[in-house]
Amino acid sequence: MTEMGARLAAPGDLAARVAALKGWRRLVLAIVTGAVLAAGHQPIGVPATAFLALPVMVWLVGRAETAGRAALAAWAVGFGYLIVSLHWVGHAFLVDAAAYAWLLPVAVTLLPAGLALFWALAGWIARRVAGAADGGLGADVRLMLVLAGALTLTEGLRGHVLTGFPWALPGYLWAETALAQLSAWIGPYGLTLVTLIGAALPGLGAAQIARHPRSGMVATMAGVLLFAGAWGAGTWRMNAAPAGDAPPDAPVIRLVQPNAPQHLKWQRDWIPTFYARLLEGSAAPADPTLGAPDLVIWPETAVAFLPAEQPAARAQMVSAAGAPLILGALHAAEDATGRAFSNALFVLGEGGRIEARYDKHHLVPFGEYMPLRSVFAALGIEQLAQRGRFEPGPGPSSLSLPGMPSFVPLICYEAIFPGEVAAAVATGEAGRPAYLLQITNDAWFGTLGGPQQHLAQARLRAIEQGLPLVRAANTGISAVIDAHGRVTASLGLGQHGYLDARLPVDIGQTLYADLGDLPSFVTAFLLFVARFVRPSARVR
Repeated sequence: MTEMGARLAAPGDLAARVAALKGWRRLVLAIVTGAVLAAGHQPIGVPATAFLALPVMVWLVGRAETAGRAALAAWAVGFGYLIVSLHWVGHAFLVDAAAYAWLLPVAVTLLPAGLALFWALAGWIARRVAGAADGGLGADVRLMLVLAGALTLTEGLRGHVLTGFPWALPGYLWAETALAQLSAWIGPYGLTLVTLIGAALPGLGAAQIARHPRSGMVATMAGVLLFAGAWGAGTWRMNAAPAGDAPPDAPVIRLVQPNAPQHLKWQRDWIPTFYARLLEGSAAPADPTLGAPDLVIWPETAVAFLPAEQPAARAQMVSAAGAPLILGALHAAEDATGRAFSNALFVLGEGGRIEARYDKHHLVPFGEYMPLRSVFAALGIEQLAQRGRFEPGPGPSSLSLPGMPSFVPLICYEAIFPGEVAAAVATGEAGRPAYLLQITNDAWFGTLGGPQQHLAQARLRAIEQGLPLVRAANTGISAVIDAHGRVTASLGLGQHGYLDARLPVDIGQTLYADLGDLPSFVTAFLLFVARFVRPSARVR
């Protein structure tokens, strides 16, 4: 038996057992590995699963016979990870089940399958650059470093290609922990890189301790210390200021949550009910410890009419609020092709006067616009061909109204793009804005996973920019988030009501706000030099 064969026959060698699997068994293990990794996201929320899943992913890629099979293994891990992380996408097809339920199986499988191609590319690169892992710890670590760098870069591509969809990045596993504070320095892709290395290394080392006690223990402890150091740094930053730090003279903001389920939201009989909830919540008595609200905020598409065309309704809304009002609603304008609609945010001042308007610029593919409209029409799929006729706004921006601090408006989906949020903060017309404002309608996402994941990403945007974030959601979760990403006040899912809170402070420009994602991407690329670091005989 060859030396490598003896290694593969060694009892207890987890990597060898993975390598021994062939065909569909190997594919199933890869999908399950991805699903286990996804359990770190809500609604399960156990990020420690990364310590189990990531070493197995390294073995699946490293022990593959060819680069093509390594790509297939990485694709299967990505598919399992994304089909679990994005399961909530299917809920949108049940809102109008009679028209769209037939598309649900396609949507919940095709989207993860397509996005997993970015993981496949990372696996192919890692296997081509680092070569096969032959069973030695040094080879495993070398391949892991290259794979971590490649996957960080391809996740960056996923966040930008074809308008991008950076939902459920591996770094987001830690969104509700102290480790999320690292995003103030290295951003979401840097946090992803730390996750891929720090969670894989302990398992790779522990699996080799029986065969290589010294090097196995060194690798295990290196991974543990990396993670412990990162956690400690995050804890130190989070404890540097009290949660919700807000001066006594900070503006009081009221969030109103009408709880309009998507299948009822546009029904004629229900529209008056939801509108009444908005007016009642706006006019409710002030919290005596805070005083009257300085600003009232309603969620995305809060009303069923066009505010620009209804001055009397605007005056009624502002009168009920007793303060300036921000709300989401549709806006219509005439263009060369007829009437064009945008998903807009309105700032209403005294008497209902429109002080400012922001049109959502990053539209949701297949929801707010159809990238393949003519193809679907030619195929006779009219339900899809007629969906999503919104026009995009000019781009990220900041807004202000008299007597109130300026803010960056974000409508729903726009809060998942860290680079665009950073661009809006950096290009504020009145200097650095005081806060980020997200209005959203998470009723499309159901109640299990989607809204919680969306909130978690909003919390990271606050950490990255060092700015508080105010979030008004139709069905929840509405929240006030401080600049360290901590929720200081919230209204849960399925509630209708309001909350008053003082605006937390801006803690200043972060390192990530200054440098962006480039340092993380450069570091990920430099990990490719691990290919040239040869393991010593002691760790083979």
